[in-house]
Amino acid sequence: MKKFNEYSNFSLSGINKEVLEKWDKENVFSESVATREGAPSFVFYEGPPSANGMPGIHHVMARTIKDIICRYKTMKGFKVLRKAGWDTHGLPVELAVEKSLGITKEDIGSKISVDDYNAACRKEVMKYTREWEDLTHKMGYWVDMKHPYITYENSYIETLWWLLKQLYNKGLLYKGYTIQPYSPAAGTGLSSHELNQPGCYRDVKDTTVTAQFRVVDDGNATVKRIKDNALAGFGDNLYLLAWTTTPWTLPSNTALCVGPKIEYVAVESFNPYNGKPGIFILAKQLVHSYFNAECENGDFEAYKAGDKNVPYRVVVELTGPELVGIKYEQLFPWVKPVDKIGDEIKINDNGFRVIPGDYVTTEDGTGIVHIAPTFGADDANVAKAAGIPSLFMITTKGETRPMVDFMGKYWLTDELDQTFVANCINKELYGEYEGAYVKNAYDPKFNQDGKYDEAAANKAEDLNIYLCMKMKAAGTAFKIEKHVHNYPHCWRTDKPILYYPLDSWFIKSTACKERMVELNKTIRWKPEYTGSGRFGNWLENLNDWNLSRSRYWGTPLPIWRSEAGEEKCIGSIAELYDEIEKSVAAGFMQSNPYKDKGFIPGDYSEENYHKIDLHRPYVDNIILVSETGQPMKRELDLIDVWFDSGSMPYAQVHYPFENKEVLDGRTIYPADFIAEGVDQTRGWFFTLHAIATMVFDSVAFKSVISNGLVLDKNGNKMSKRLGNAVDPFKAIDKYGADAVRWYMVSNSSPWDNLKFDENGVMEVSRKFFGTLYNTYSFFALYANVDNFDNSQPEVPYEERPEIDRWILSLLNTLIAEVGSQMEDYEPTKATRAIQDFVCDNLSNWYVRLNRKRFWGGEMNTDKLSAYQTLYKCLETVALLMAPVSPFIADKLYRDLTVVSCNCEKSVHLAKYPVSDGHVDKMLEEQMQMAQDITSMVLALRRKKNLKVKQPLSAIMVPVVDEAQKRNIEAMSQLIMSEVNVKDIKFVGNEDGILVKKVKPDFRKLGPKYGPVMKQLSQMVAKMSQSDILDFEKDGKFTFDINDQQVVINADDAEVISEDIPGWLVANYGRLTVALDITVTDELKREGIAREIVNRIQNIRKSHKFEITDRIVVRISSNPETDEAISEFNGYISKQVLAKSIEVDGNINAEDAEAVTLDDATLLVEIKKA
Repeated sequence: MKKFNEYSNFSLSGINKEVLEKWDKENVFSESVATREGAPSFVFYEGPPSANGMPGIHHVMARTIKDIICRYKTMKGFKVLRKAGWDTHGLPVELAVEKSLGITKEDIGSKISVDDYNAACRKEVMKYTREWEDLTHKMGYWVDMKHPYITYENSYIETLWWLLKQLYNKGLLYKGYTIQPYSPAAGTGLSSHELNQPGCYRDVKDTTVTAQFRVVDDGNATVKRIKDNALAGFGDNLYLLAWTTTPWTLPSNTALCVGPKIEYVAVESFNPYNGKPGIFILAKQLVHSYFNAECENGDFEAYKAGDKNVPYRVVVELTGPELVGIKYEQLFPWVKPVDKIGDEIKINDNGFRVIPGDYVTTEDGTGIVHIAPTFGADDANVAKAAGIPSLFMITTKGETRPMVDFMGKYWLTDELDQTFVANCINKELYGEYEGAYVKNAYDPKFNQDGKYDEAAANKAEDLNIYLCMKMKAAGTAFKIEKHVHNYPHCWRTDKPILYYPLDSWFIKSTACKERMVELNKTIRWKPEYTGSGRFGNWLENLNDWNLSRSRYWGTPLPIWRSEAGEEKCIGSIAELYDEIEKSVAAGFMQSNPYKDKGFIPGDYSEENYHKIDLHRPYVDNIILVSETGQPMKRELDLIDVWFDSGSMPYAQVHYPFENKEVLDGRTIYPADFIAEGVDQTRGWFFTLHAIATMVFDSVAFKSVISNGLVLDKNGNKMSKRLGNAVDPFKAIDKYGADAVRWYMVSNSSPWDNLKFDENGVMEVSRKFFGTLYNTYSFFALYANVDNFDNSQPEVPYEERPEIDRWILSLLNTLIAEVGSQMEDYEPTKATRAIQDFVCDNLSNWYVRLNRKRFWGGEMNTDKLSAYQTLYKCLETVALLMAPVSPFIADKLYRDLTVVSCNCEKSVHLAKYPVSDGHVDKMLEEQMQMAQDITSMVLALRRKKNLKVKQPLSAIMVPVVDEAQKRNIEAMSQLIMSEVNVKDIKFVGNEDGILVKKVKPDFRKLGPKYGPVMKQLSQMVAKMSQSDILDFEKDGKFTFDINDQQVVINADDAEVISEDIPGWLVANYGRLTVALDITVTDELKREGIAREIVNRIQNIRKSHKFEITDRIVVRISSNPETDEAISEFNGYISKQVLAKSIEVDGNINAEDAEAVTLDDATLLVEIKKA
């Protein structure tokens, strides 16, 4: 006969390895999918990671969430295909290659060919594939990694091209020249969703300056009015004050902007640095940000340069429109603004004047905004509307560029058109600054060998400080100070970005914004506030999607243009093939390179598609012919890598070239479920949603879990630099994947940030898995003794003892609760419910109370019922926990079913449990009442150090109502046994035995009743015992305060009882229990007898007696214990299976063991009977 496996030690890590071997050998994952063939589909999409970086502990979190839901749905009978993917393009790969090769972007095409560079990228991107596969395998994440989708594959790119053509045909793909976020460190523009990744906006401390722009007196009426009211010697120095956090943009200033509805003043005072007199124009509301209010109308004659108190007076008050049109001198006359019309360069004198702008505020600064049109979108818009020129350079290629180049430095004059330099640049002034980096983060000297020395960069003086000091010396700085502000950084290089004018291709996502918002409301977001808040608000404020990337390794933009502006957007390889044939016929291509390589359009085999490469530089060499017969070259941009991943629902199946019917038939689309980190809200989640909406007028996913960050135990972000990163491989090897997964999920909801603490993992191992293991071990030990194999007919539910019916009812309630929580994507609530059931109810209550039913004796109905009940509970728990802790669940399930041989070979091939309908809510409530009272009384015992083995006379319960009394009476014998008291006494609250009072929870009541909180507190303190009884019965109580109905509910306050002489009192909700703590002599003797039983049982264990062995006992004589042994001899004998117990004053110490009972020491000798 088969036996249940028994184990001498418990190792989750060992179980991990053992079960993995079985899964691999039996191919359980594939079988779990194959056995669901023909079943309804549950569609899951895997967000593609990039394998050019090592996986971290946060990836374990994300993959655990995905695995839980997919395993659960599989066990619920769904067919769940899980295709892995690799995100293989983009900045992370290119930057890693540049670092490893010791090159920069500018070296590509010179020091290394584009072909060789992209080959290095293709290799780099799969650098850590083995580690990712290893972690995925070890943690038990079931996903098909043998047949992944890979974003660099030609078939994948072809689907991207098809999607882009759909957007192009709908008029949603366009080219524009606008100010865009640009990363000098990465060498490319960025989209707005990339700029809004978590952590991209950071508080930085920069040097800021309030600059003085000298007004030109050209007869302007406002200028004349100011000067007419000025003191002698002040009117000749009239300045507009403008504040900036980026002094390096001041040389590109061409306008100042004022608010049309803002009030301004002209203030007569002195420059605080050099003491020179002047009139300074700024917003009226901000005067005291620059001038001390106590110095208004001070003594101008007494002022000396350097004085701390600088006098001032308001000369005139002005409106924004009155300032418009005032001209001023160029602050940094390095470069003249020009217009470039064809090859002709003309000086543009229309700048350096005040213009209006609705976006100007008085939140900070001076209320006058410095305008550099080449470095800000708002600046460019207001400047264009007012006819203000931009200040740009002209390169040797004839291109117009801002004063700062793509590497973040002022242009070298050698890199500029020499005619432009000669006619438009003051070489003496500009020469000091040419080649200077506007931020130290871009300077190569702080980026040696591909490593950014941030500490050195921050410590060194940067260009902003240098410029400010120069301005101070020149008398053009009114105020210089450090200022903390929020500034965007590149999500991949961690370096600050610039706003830069770029030619870019855009997706007109704003045209579909309302539909995206509408469809988003149909998605089930976990948590909901991410969908309606973070994601929903993002959609409400959507900008057009900057698709262009000025890089080399990525999906090429499939648009060809002629010099005349004719365009073709290619949507497939077959279409490109045909267009090349036309080009060959027109004489622009010597031959069709695809035909030369043997590529056959329409043959979708891997072999055929691997004959060609759609990447740069090969695709750049293709010249097409326009409808008018002109040559067309490809736009050199790549596309945003987020478009790659957002297209995966279609590209992973090569839609629409293959699998069109199944996707259009909604068999594999949209996803029923996806999950990734919260950082994907503006990444993968957004691009999935945007593409699905714009191309298919559909959602891409129906439900999503957006999980939070994994931080260290102190709440800090993990990093190798800080030394607080957790190695996922070591954690799994040390604790086992089950413990890591269970801890992560049960500790906090997936969307909350998790403070990962290895002590917590150990606690889970000990408390939950250790308890479960001990429960199984107990079952296996006695089941093997009694040859129980679960083959016997089931004892009918109605004929089982009450405690069996209770645990089975609770089990069915658990099944319903866990199922409901899993359906609602709440794995944390599900795991906690399972854990509470195992630890609090199955082990600590059911098994502990029923141990004797498993000991000795024949297999009668009662004993069989106990075995069947415990078996059922353990098997069901294995099934319920399988999605979360797949290894130990499978181990437990196999250990149980290997004997009965009537189940699936693996828990992951079995069906998820469903309730059999045996639910007795009244019985559950009664048992819960018994558990609550037990906990309260045991807590009172601990308070007075009264051991449970010491019997006490009674507990007293003031009952709130008859229903409460009936529930307690039904469990009275159990309660008395558990807390070791002789009686339960019931009294009514109205008897006045206990004095109660109400303790308000001010944290809950304060927000609701703040204005009357003081009166409410006083009235609660004055509640009568009758009022308190009504409050307990009704669960609420109403006060009348200042003609206002103020209601406190049961969860707003706690009812507590005061101790009475000889009794201890405890409260829990509506329950109150008093414990009689008087120990009589008789009770003390019984307590001693129970302690002796405990000591003898311990000796039995140490002697390794079998549980059925009977013994004889001799105990040394002691006046503290003799009477108790005599009085309770029969009880002791029964408990320890003793044939006899004898008190003997002549026991040889060498044959006995010494035991201690309080102040008494006894010698105990036991032998087998």
